[in-house]
Amino acid sequence: MNQVFKNILVLLLFVFVGCKATAQKFSTHSVKKGETLESVAKQYKVTPANILAYNKEIKPGQDLKPNTILVIPMDAASATTSAEEPEIEREEPIGFTSHKVRKKETLYGISKRYHITEEDIKRYNRDLYSTQLKKKMVLRIPKYIRVAPGENVINEDDFETYTVADKETRWSIAHKYGITIDSMVVLNPDLVKNSSFLAEGQELKMPKMPGSSVQNQVTELFISYTVPPKMNFYQLEKRFNVKSDEIVRLNPEIVEKGGLKEGMVIRIPERKVEGGEVNTDNYIFYEVKPKQTNFSLTRKLGISYTDLLALNPDLKNGLRAGMVLKLPKEQTGNFEVRNALVLDKIDLLDSINPENKPKIMFLLPFRLNKLNLGDKAGVRKTIDTRNSLKYSLGLYSGALVALDSIASLGISVDVRTFDNELDLSKTRQILLQENLSEYSAIIGPLDMASLREVAVRTSQDRIPVVAPIPAKTDLSMSNVFFSYTPDEVLRTSMLDFIQSAREEQNIIVIADGANTVARDSILARFPEAKAAEVIEEEKNIGVARDKLGALLSEEQENWVFVESGNYKLISSVTSILNSFHNALLDPEISKEKLQLRMFTTNKNNAFDSDVISGSHLSNLNFTFPSVYREAENNSFSKRYQRKFGDTPDRYAVRGFDLTYDLLLKLAFKNDLMAVSKVIGQTEYTGNKFSYEKDVTSGYFNQASYILSYEDMRIKELID
Repeated sequence: MNQVFKNILVLLLFVFVGCKATAQKFSTHSVKKGETLESVAKQYKVTPANILAYNKEIKPGQDLKPNTILVIPMDAASATTSAEEPEIEREEPIGFTSHKVRKKETLYGISKRYHITEEDIKRYNRDLYSTQLKKKMVLRIPKYIRVAPGENVINEDDFETYTVADKETRWSIAHKYGITIDSMVVLNPDLVKNSSFLAEGQELKMPKMPGSSVQNQVTELFISYTVPPKMNFYQLEKRFNVKSDEIVRLNPEIVEKGGLKEGMVIRIPERKVEGGEVNTDNYIFYEVKPKQTNFSLTRKLGISYTDLLALNPDLKNGLRAGMVLKLPKEQTGNFEVRNALVLDKIDLLDSINPENKPKIMFLLPFRLNKLNLGDKAGVRKTIDTRNSLKYSLGLYSGALVALDSIASLGISVDVRTFDNELDLSKTRQILLQENLSEYSAIIGPLDMASLREVAVRTSQDRIPVVAPIPAKTDLSMSNVFFSYTPDEVLRTSMLDFIQSAREEQNIIVIADGANTVARDSILARFPEAKAAEVIEEEKNIGVARDKLGALLSEEQENWVFVESGNYKLISSVTSILNSFHNALLDPEISKEKLQLRMFTTNKNNAFDSDVISGSHLSNLNFTFPSVYREAENNSFSKRYQRKFGDTPDRYAVRGFDLTYDLLLKLAFKNDLMAVSKVIGQTEYTGNKFSYEKDVTSGYFNQASYILSYEDMRIKELID
């Protein structure tokens, strides 16, 4: 215990130290007159993107000023000989104009006035990343190629309004029309870019097919065509016998991006075919990625080319990036399906980009101002009794092991840790002193008021905020990642498991007045289930043993759901069920033993009460959904023991898994929101993560375990 206490004190002192898990070598370069970003990059055998990644004050296309000191990542030099990942292409301005800020003007209003985004303004006025907009400030406003409203080459008569039906997705509708998701977003700019949600009845603008309507299931067949270098409209007309205005009408992103661009994927009309009912009842959908081939695609999707071609006839004209393919709903392969969209399985360990250097903040309530570190006994007692400190120390100690593990993979991470003291004013003070736009993500805080404050202050810069423990809010916090799987998701997961495993079992529900939602959910899923009466008095709560016995079956196995947060009711029911288990219900009628199994859709703290017998739960094969499972004695546990001299508790395991998952994703792509669209479920020592964007709020973890007591041990069940 002394060793553990010593390490806890070291950990507390470490909290206020900004640390860095580093695995990168650097050099510096003083810019000389006439030098450019490209010439400096060539001199050091790195790419311009390598230099820009470590010199945030330099923007793409900006001239270098003499005597500017650049940081040069030397380890990146060896990577330039291999195929480099292309930079994200940004539209370059054709010029600039000036704007003097007036009283009460906002960044939003200015962006709308000039038909550009707020980020466009910030990019060329870097002070706005750290300071507020002020009266008389002179802004540099970029000018882009734009089509004036009166010069719009797109005829509104060429478009129709499409009403989204039940169980349709962006991908199913894009497949119907033969367009890319990018084209759909250009035509419908109100579509949320960080969510794929479509509401039933929502109206979309879509290209009208001559003489027909997709609403009537008559669609036109298209080929997807990737624009090569130096291609122009005249060549396209000659090659495909399609007028240029027709091509522009079918591909509105051409106007949005100022003309044909190399690498742009456009659609070319070919002929009409009869379409079928295309929705999530019948199909799943896959968006073709760059550089995929027919061979790699069919192997990944687990389907023959003949079958894929039958479902997607336009494949005969070649596979093109951006195509949306439909697959049978029951199709399986080397992929994961989320909301009818096929996600590639990506091995994050094999997908690390060492050029990504995340910067993260830990904002946790250690409340060191309340501790007397000279009083060992007092600190020890405080750690045992104060949940916020116990959670914080557990999470943070596991996170430190994750940082060590990440550094060993060659990933450099800049870490800043703050004690918000479980106080909203302290949280605000910390946020004001930090340049939040520099952070890749923030982990914490634990209290709801501070979490809401952090979410609001970071939402404009789309900085992800990870809530490490259960958090509920009625407010929209679109940039918050709720890492703790919600109760309603756990309930659905449990009911799905029961539905898949059930044969002829007799289902009984025992639920108190506070758990009517759970009771009704079970009865809705299994209408033939029986509900037992719960007697709730002022001081007592329970069920009548004889009435419960009358609901049990001797011919069928009995599956009993217990839904309560009252340990007295749970203890009573568990004892009664255990007495029935393997007993003769009516010896005069039958000699068959009664088969019983106990379930719940919400294993809350009441089930862990000391008055509830573990042997009873084991006898009943008590089964429940869980956010986490018991960690095995793996490399993390051994690393933790070496670092802290003790075995990790479940908070330390969660701290490790949460941080390790976050950093691996940021090392893959330093944009957690973008990564969440393409990465499916991940699993580590004792936790799973599978984030989905909610329509009105943030990202919610959908992953869970189904666990069961067996032979006095808790085991994971595989569905």
